[in-house]
Amino acid sequence: MARYTGPVCKLCRREGEKLFLKGSRCLSAKCAIEKRNYPAGSHGKDATFKRGRSSDYAVQLREKQKVRRIYGVLERQFRRYFRDSQRRPGLTGENLLTMLESRLDNVVFRLGYAESRTQARQLVAHGHFNLNGRRTNVPSVIVRPGDKLEVREGSAKRPFFKSLREIMGDRMSPDWLSRDTSHLHGTMVRLPERRDVEMTINEQLIVEYYSR
Repeated sequence: MARYTGPVCKLCRREGEKLFLKGSRCLSAKCAIEKRNYPAGSHGKDATFKRGRSSDYAVQLREKQKVRRIYGVLERQFRRYFRDSQRRPGLTGENLLTMLESRLDNVVFRLGYAESRTQARQLVAHGHFNLNGRRTNVPSVIVRPGDKLEVREGSAKRPFFKSLREIMGDRMSPDWLSRDTSHLHGTMVRLPERRDVEMTINEQLIVEYYSR
């Protein structure tokens, strides 16, 4: 399946806000938003080409694209998540965010085992983690309460994971996850809720987009 491989800072500039796609770089002065907070391209900064008020459709589309880019999900998969969210009890928008937060690559990122979701997806795809004792290399696996995630014994000896123990202590994991830094283990304590989503997201706009 195709995946975007271009410059990710370009995506942040298109949305006009930090999506934290490059880990620690997004917190530094090198962040593209800090220097060029306008869309890429020859007309990005030219006020002559700026439009007036965006249509409702455009606002809904931009919100949907922003969330897709934050979690690194393609359109077909994102649409499937939305359909599944509609079938579940509760609010569709909140169900959607819960599913996205429960993805294995996002859980790896939120535990502090990777600097970004992109890096977390790569680590999972390379088979560095066990889920409930079994090796898994599928980033889209949905983690459920009680599931245990651990760095595989062979992978834990690699320089990346050895240094990870020293730096991950500075990153706090959310309270819906339990983390054992010394053994590189993590457990999902409960399902993530709407209040656990750190990014500024208006999920109702996404619901309106797909309900047209």
